[in-house]
Amino acid sequence: MSGIVVFGAGGRAGRRVVAEAAGRGLEVTAVVRDPGRYRALAGERVVAGDVTDAASVAGVAAGHDVAVQVAARLDVPSEEFFAAASRALVDGLARAGVARLVALGIGSLLEVSPGVRLVDTPGFPADARAFSLGHAVELEILEKSALDWVVIAPPPVFLDDEAPGTGRYRFGDGRVPEGAETFSYADLAVALVDEVERPEHHRVQVAVSS
Repeated sequence: MSGIVVFGAGGRAGRRVVAEAAGRGLEVTAVVRDPGRYRALAGERVVAGDVTDAASVAGVAAGHDVAVQVAARLDVPSEEFFAAASRALVDGLARAGVARLVALGIGSLLEVSPGVRLVDTPGFPADARAFSLGHAVELEILEKSALDWVVIAPPPVFLDDEAPGTGRYRFGDGRVPEGAETFSYADLAVALVDEVERPEHHRVQVAVSS
């Protein structure tokens, strides 16, 4: 493997993914909007890039084997951001010759019963629903693409950025995992990088939990 490119490398998930991948000896290109703010990203190559711009995606992704998408924006509408990012990734990765995408999803799009997503249940918070539907647009765009993609959705619980990793996790299917109370970003990163190194899921959204 010649390396991976991580979009959104400066966020909580992104920092963990970069560190996990670098710790395994993978060559990592960390993509952020402002490299000057992220000089300590595990000593990896940090470059400026815009995940919503296909030309930018193509430029930073060229020469890599796998792309990881963990970027998010809270200062623009969720549907607008994830639609633009997904379209740019589909186009830009194709231009760069990168066929594999591992993306971070959201647990609220997992099903609580056949055909019923958590986000569609009565009483689901409106603000969380709006953010979740951005991820839903992402899925729709990826499903229509030719990419070999996987969207990994952590459980809809508190994600702990401070807890040390256990190195243990389990993949599920498209349903909300049973018994999940907390999950750490460290273990989420292990799952994401494992799927980079040893692809087991293709063109599907899967749950991950402890």
